[in-house]
Amino acid sequence: MVAGATGYLGKYVVQEFKKQGYWVRAITRNSEKLTSIRGFIDEIFIGEVTKPDSLQGVCKDIDVVFSSIGITKQKDGLTYRDVDYQANKNLLNAAIKENVKQFIYVLVFNARKLRQLKIVEAKELFVDELKKSNIESIVIRPNGFFSDMTEFFNMAKKGRVYVFGDGNYRGNPIHGADLAKVCVDSLTSNDQEINVGGPDLLNQNEIAQMAFDVLNKKPKITHIPDWLRKLSLFLYTSRKALDCF
Repeated sequence: MVAGATGYLGKYVVQEFKKQGYWVRAITRNSEKLTSIRGFIDEIFIGEVTKPDSLQGVCKDIDVVFSSIGITKQKDGLTYRDVDYQANKNLLNAAIKENVKQFIYVLVFNARKLRQLKIVEAKELFVDELKKSNIESIVIRPNGFFSDMTEFFNMAKKGRVYVFGDGNYRGNPIHGADLAKVCVDSLTSNDQEINVGGPDLLNQNEIAQMAFDVLNKKPKITHIPDWLRKLSLFLYTSRKALDCF
């Protein structure tokens, strides 16, 4: 059973499960959002992960639950704790009730060092719950997606890319299809936690340069003092804390 099938990673995960011979159920609020991958799904379950009453039977006859449920922007009055923690906890409760064998959860690389952020704290709280359960847990921690690089391309199209600090912060983003294979293959490994990234280690300056090269534009990169990033992050998390008060 795949939760998050309408997202960037979830669509690849559905296809990879099917490719490897699994029977696949996907949960969604709106089946029309699954149109592009409908041929890879054996059964669609209509429900809302934030509403446990709508999840009756979602894990019936299921061996494996996969979840990449989470929000990047707060909306509909829901907080990170409502979705990244509680919604996943609702799925876990449903899985426990039906004696599901394995639960795969995808969150963030190095998240333990970022627990001061509300979104990361909510995810790590769920990991704590998952590990306390009697289900075999597999936690996947990717170091960013290729899709995250879109912002660099969009800035380059406008003529200038802005990066914090000296632009030498490095990462190795991974394509959704490659990460999906790691997720499905993890079911036959002995690893309970997997840190994963793509094959190429790039810094922000290099990513910006690549974006300009693709667009055949002269590179214009502006470096913003890193203290501004830290200040804006502090103000953002403080405001969200007040919003939740």
